[in-house]
Amino acid sequence: MDPNTTYFDNWAASRLDERVLEAMKPLWFDRYAVATSEFGYSLGIEARDALEAARGSIAETLKADRSELVFTSGSTEASNLAIQGVWRASRVPQEKTHLVVSAVEDFPVLHVARALEHEGVSVTYLPVDEDGRVDPEMVRRSLRENTLLVSIQAVNQEIGSLQPIETIAEVCREAGVLFHTDASYAHPRVPIDVASMPIDLATISPHRIHGPKGIGALYVREGTSLRKVLEGGFQEQNLRPGSEDIASAVGFATAVDLANEEETEHLRSLRDQAMELLLSVPHSRLNGHPRMRAPDNANISFRFVEGESLLLHLDMRGIAVSTGSACFSRSLEASHVILAAGGDHERAHGSVRVTLGRFNTAAAVAALAESIGDVVSELRRISPLGKGNDDADSL
Repeated sequence: MDPNTTYFDNWAASRLDERVLEAMKPLWFDRYAVATSEFGYSLGIEARDALEAARGSIAETLKADRSELVFTSGSTEASNLAIQGVWRASRVPQEKTHLVVSAVEDFPVLHVARALEHEGVSVTYLPVDEDGRVDPEMVRRSLRENTLLVSIQAVNQEIGSLQPIETIAEVCREAGVLFHTDASYAHPRVPIDVASMPIDLATISPHRIHGPKGIGALYVREGTSLRKVLEGGFQEQNLRPGSEDIASAVGFATAVDLANEEETEHLRSLRDQAMELLLSVPHSRLNGHPRMRAPDNANISFRFVEGESLLLHLDMRGIAVSTGSACFSRSLEASHVILAAGGDHERAHGSVRVTLGRFNTAAAVAALAESIGDVVSELRRISPLGKGNDDADSL
């Protein structure tokens, strides 16, 4: 079977686009030097120019200045730099010791928050509604005089719900509190405009839009106090030491450029098709907001079925999907996102995440839905809980 038509886990990792690869090759074989100043040798200057052109191209999609973008090794490092960097910059007076995050954040944010609790930071974990969304008014009520930072994701990594980050950012700006958003599952499919949104820090990466792995970036609004969390050289505005991966930066910029609005609309139509077909399976329900969601995510729970069993049976048919977030691929724990949104363990364990990419087609989505329907029926027939329930009404 063609993996391009049977792979539906594009938020975990997406196939590198050949055009991205071609853009990266010259930085490996021709302009492979480290970036140098204008007083360096020619190869280093050419490498620097390529790096800065990539930085400027990506920054433009955020409506940011080129100098406000810091390249990192990925979204995990970018979120660590945002949260720990703000904390380190504030530790001398030790007056700002309160952090606000949502209960459904991805692990880079959640685990940093938990680590900072051991450093004396007080953390508020905001609840979400049944669609996994944060109420901006709850953000307002959670703020204290000593609140250091609020970090709320732009799009949830599992169920795809969009958060009202523009409103939340405005609440934070009014209170004089810094705001960070993990936009790695949003940008560039869901527009992030830092010129109009009072966002101070934003995490982005190309891993789900057919760009290279191992690179990400942090937007840092000019004037935001931030300290590096790694020691070494003075690269990336002295915020991220180490030789820049210029080839990956160029690949990042190319991937962002290729992810245009026309393609995003096509992915949205595939998503709607997947949701309609999968929700026709008895005892199924959508996880996440039905409309305010990413254009390339469908997350469905099936009662009387274990998600892990469903994934294994689909894998035997040559089809790849995921259960929960990509971070859960090595864990049998119930999804913290679905539990936080009011779901029980059965709903969490029976969830399947379908994430779409450039190489998926409508025919492939139809075949996926047919296979899932067949496998769910078979699993219910052999499950004590599922017997007699396969033709019941949906939840």
